[in-house]
Amino acid sequence: MSERILIVEDDADMRELLEEILAEEDFEIVAAANGRFALAHVENDQEQIDLVVTDVQMPELKGDELLTKVRERRADVPVIVITAFGSVENAVEMVKKGAFSYLTKPFATKDLLEVVRAALKQTEAARAQARLRREIPAANNRIVGASRPMRELLDLINRAGASTSNILITGESGTGKELVARAVHDASARNKNEFVAVNCAAIPAELVESELFGHTGQAFTGARAARAGLFETADGGTLFLDEIGELPLSVQPKLLRVLQEGAIRRVGDSREKQVDARLIAATNRDLEKDVADGRFREDLYWRVNVIQLHVPPLRARAVDVPLLVEHFLAKNAKKQRFAPREIAPEALALLTAYSWQGNVRELENTIERAIALARGAILTIEDFPERIRAGGASSVILAKAKAGRLTLEEMEREYILEILRETQGNKSRAAEMLGLDRKTLYRKLDEYRQNDPTLDV
Repeated sequence: MSERILIVEDDADMRELLEEILAEEDFEIVAAANGRFALAHVENDQEQIDLVVTDVQMPELKGDELLTKVRERRADVPVIVITAFGSVENAVEMVKKGAFSYLTKPFATKDLLEVVRAALKQTEAARAQARLRREIPAANNRIVGASRPMRELLDLINRAGASTSNILITGESGTGKELVARAVHDASARNKNEFVAVNCAAIPAELVESELFGHTGQAFTGARAARAGLFETADGGTLFLDEIGELPLSVQPKLLRVLQEGAIRRVGDSREKQVDARLIAATNRDLEKDVADGRFREDLYWRVNVIQLHVPPLRARAVDVPLLVEHFLAKNAKKQRFAPREIAPEALALLTAYSWQGNVRELENTIERAIALARGAILTIEDFPERIRAGGASSVILAKAKAGRLTLEEMEREYILEILRETQGNKSRAAEMLGLDRKTLYRKLDEYRQNDPTLDV
């Protein structure tokens, strides 16, 4: 089905122009002559609307009022604002209130189509996430993602949850492996019983066996009373061993026996006890290499790796960044008990373009920091740390351009000035980096100074 765009414009000529441009791209168009007529479409829940393109100044119901109604009734539908040059301030305010972006009249057809396609991608991602939450309840409120790798992972979680097999979750640090383990538990028949999580790297080597299998009251010095281990605590439920590659070699054969026989023996006890705990393990190491190097038992590797779930790094699913940002903004607002902060489109584009080496954990920490130190209610590029802004001049400038805020000429100007800042004003070095001769660079700088006498270059 074609994407359906609601055009709201009281000027008949402009309305017809927008209809003509967008219809040529095979979009389905519904047009309204004012905000009140548009509202009737918005409030009809049976009517498909994928995007709203609206004027600001209209009789009966203005663009900002319509925006509020759309946000209340159709939160997944983005709004693009089209305004006269003299009303740019109003359009900017609407962006701060949740509009996707704005264009000023007159606008180029290519600029309109670029921002429309970007907005429709946002709609597709938001709706894909909503579908996943309906189709895979296990992941609801736990895993955020609508990219293809995450859709495939969520499908595997749902299917793996129905089995009783051991699972190995692989992925880089910060990707959310424990969330995946909890989602598998939630999707299983064991979800009414305990989910017990432990980080193997956090347990002193001499205490690992006692922690996993328990001990008697006289097992060792300091053992004043008998204590159940994690396998017993997780009996009937799920035991999650994070960083299983850190398990000492001395403990690995004992874990293997538990997985084979379904029975544990407490330290200091001669008797075995049957347990029924499903094992989910996770690692950020290459366990096959550890097996080859003699650091991990091969028989244990194949025992824990019956079903493998790989969590992709965030840089491999950049389409999920806006969804994650929205999630963390709402999560932080709930934690701090204030209304959710908004984020400027160019800042969101910057975060999407950034390569998150620390994955989802790094993104969450970055959002929390930005909220704590923000200068205003809208998070801007300046509210994020230098390491992200310094993803290079190109990242920041491209982010602004993707948000529909820069023309090609403005992009060139921003890029040249950013390179000058990076070279600390060294024009010869800047010209070399830009691939320009010095005369051309000086000519462009003279033009910039003529347009902006306060520019210090």
